[in-house]
Amino acid sequence: MPPRLIGVHAITLPAFGPPEVMSWAEVADPVARADEVVIDVVAAGVNRADLLQREGHYPAPPGASVVPGLECSGRIRAVGRDVDSWRIGDEVCALLGGGGYAQQVAVPAGHVLPAPVGVPLAHAAGLPEAACTVWSTVFTVARAQAGETLLVHGGTSGIGTFAIQLARALGVRVITTAGTPTKCARAIALGADLAISYKEEDFVAAARAATDGRGADVILDVVGGNYLARNLDALAPDGRLIVLAMQGGRRAELDLAALMSKRGTIYAGGLRARPPEQKTEIVAQVHAHVWPLIEARAIKVVIQAEVPIERAAEAHQILEAGNHIGKVLLTVG
Repeated sequence: MPPRLIGVHAITLPAFGPPEVMSWAEVADPVARADEVVIDVVAAGVNRADLLQREGHYPAPPGASVVPGLECSGRIRAVGRDVDSWRIGDEVCALLGGGGYAQQVAVPAGHVLPAPVGVPLAHAAGLPEAACTVWSTVFTVARAQAGETLLVHGGTSGIGTFAIQLARALGVRVITTAGTPTKCARAIALGADLAISYKEEDFVAAARAATDGRGADVILDVVGGNYLARNLDALAPDGRLIVLAMQGGRRAELDLAALMSKRGTIYAGGLRARPPEQKTEIVAQVHAHVWPLIEARAIKVVIQAEVPIERAAEAHQILEAGNHIGKVLLTVG
């Protein structure tokens, strides 16, 4: 039996580098400010942003915890003096600026969501980042509507599996790309109308063929870089391109004539660096519009693995291998 830990522990980064640099170490106890709560963490979601932070490429924004982890679930341990929306013991999940890879984390009360009814508390840790990202981009910025077509790159990622299901639940047709026939089959099972194996097919040609040559009204892209020109080719007139990540590189040449010919819009950005008040509004919208769909079982959390938090390096290795489908979670025992 492992020795009992004294004090709060978290995954720390004594140095930047491979997964092995992460250390399970004692840290200062988080204290709730007036508008915050402290959560006893049950599980934390693992995201590619965490890998970038570990490598030294994605520092925490000013004021955020330097401990990795952008989402968690657990039970409220303490509430700040100005908080009246939560009580000690409430089962919740939360969108974080950092700090999720820990036994406890402090978070603004407005960034906290009730754990959805019917979802295991640990699994709720896989919801906040994907739900808030997809809702705030595809359905708020890009205004995807029922009857339109959404192209999701990386359809079996954590973001992708959620985007497919949410779009399907809201009447949006979904085309997705994935790297293997197995992943394509899983994407179809989640509700995609068409899954394109990007290693074997030209996704531009396939997407245009599936839409009678029109293209996708909205594209959700986690590749960036070398996908920019092809995304513009695959975009429908008045289409909207959402760029969330740069796995394919930071730089690309933008053909303004191609963009203008489509009357296209490009939006690039994530959640972590948004001002707190914007995150509060996004969380409130997700609670109002997305949580009922989760509780009605129209959307499920797709879990690849649950790894004890002390073995966070293994969880990062799973994401780096690229064979996962859905979310990888760190569990706090």
